[in-house]
Amino acid sequence: MKKKFVYPFLAVSFIFTLVACSENTKEATNTNESKGKENHSTQTAHWSYNGETGPEHWGELDQANSMCVNGSEQSPINIEFSQVKTEKKTGNIQIQYETTPFTLVNNGHTVQANATTDSNSLLVEGNTYKLVQLHFHTPSEHQFNGHNLDMELHLVHKDENGNIAVLGMMIQEGKENEKLAPIWDVLPKEETGEDIAVKEPIDLQGLLPQDQTSFHYNGSLTTPPCTEEVKWVIFEQPIQMSKEQVQAFQQLFPDNHRPVQSLNDRELYEIN
Repeated sequence: MKKKFVYPFLAVSFIFTLVACSENTKEATNTNESKGKENHSTQTAHWSYNGETGPEHWGELDQANSMCVNGSEQSPINIEFSQVKTEKKTGNIQIQYETTPFTLVNNGHTVQANATTDSNSLLVEGNTYKLVQLHFHTPSEHQFNGHNLDMELHLVHKDENGNIAVLGMMIQEGKENEKLAPIWDVLPKEETGEDIAVKEPIDLQGLLPQDQTSFHYNGSLTTPPCTEEVKWVIFEQPIQMSKEQVQAFQQLFPDNHRPVQSLNDRELYEIN
């Protein structure tokens, strides 16, 4: 009698083992997919830059967005030059950029270029962050003395522990930006499901302004979930883009900026 129940028992056990393995594999796959999407925003609740899903409502859309309303170190901010600490710090930042291939996506909130290598780094306060992606906002998210510029470029970096540092460059209308032309040549007009290859690599070092005086402060992501403990470095000297380049982006995203947030008790200092 015992032998009659051995094989059914083994069969049932085998089925349960297969189901368990299947579920574990599915969970691991979902986790890996979420880690692979190196977007400036990491949460899935729908949000936008206007109306009932706009910045003033981000905190209501998802519990994960609580920092958008409860955080004390939020970004962007108005950089009032008179509030910048007068003592100058040197040697606190090092940028190591090279000509790099990118892929491009329109994620519905901005145009984002994803780095295909980890060869670019930003050293801030002794910690090394690798460039993950860059993207654009219009008008600028940060303000200088209460004024927005035409656009703003964010280069998002992460260290080995997932901590974030963002290098920001203000953009003003002027001459054509040849360094960014390869991206503008393939600007996706609609939200994309797959990355688009940028035909030519981007000269990141050549993209930087000649004067690299920069403002530093502790802030957050400027999109949901508004995660804090982000190191911000904003160049004082803007870079330029042509009127045609600015308008080409604004046709896709007429306004994709978060309003400035309170500085509160944070220190804002300048590095030459």
